[in-house]
Amino acid sequence: MCATKLRRPSTGASRTEPAPLSQHDRIDRAILKQLQQDASISNVALAAKVKLSAPACLRRVERLKEMGLIRATVALLDPKAVGAGMLVVIGVVLDRSTPETFAAFEKAAQKVSGCMECHVVTGEFDYFMLVRTRDSESFNRLHAEQLLYLPGVRQIRSFMVLKEILSTTRFPL
Repeated sequence: MCATKLRRPSTGASRTEPAPLSQHDRIDRAILKQLQQDASISNVALAAKVKLSAPACLRRVERLKEMGLIRATVALLDPKAVGAGMLVVIGVVLDRSTPETFAAFEKAAQKVSGCMECHVVTGEFDYFMLVRTRDSESFNRLHAEQLLYLPGVRQIRSFMVLKEILSTTRFPL
């Protein structure tokens, strides 16, 4: 079987800067909603849900990927089942506000075990990190072995999450 790639006219959207959702029709939105709910849905089932033919649906999904609206298709694992049931929010204050300090911290933060997210923020902290560990003992080890050695850090404040009220990957469309 031979597969050919269809050329699409350039829309000005690139992989790094997806076109705004406002430039997409209700079918694109419906496809994105369904895929956020269950990305393992077959193309035939997806097509039926959004009322398209299977080939037209597949073309749209491929176009949404090419445009950068769909970054990846992943399996969401249960944190407790994989030994990462404790969520810790960490506020970080750097000792200096220089591009070099920020760059060094950001490079090192990407290597912290269990770090799920790291964000530059405004206000009292420079960064917020979301870290998953097995339990408080494993977090204490992570703190002593990795967090204390992050470059340029003046202060780290850790907040252990007692109860997760909402955790989602779905965007409102």
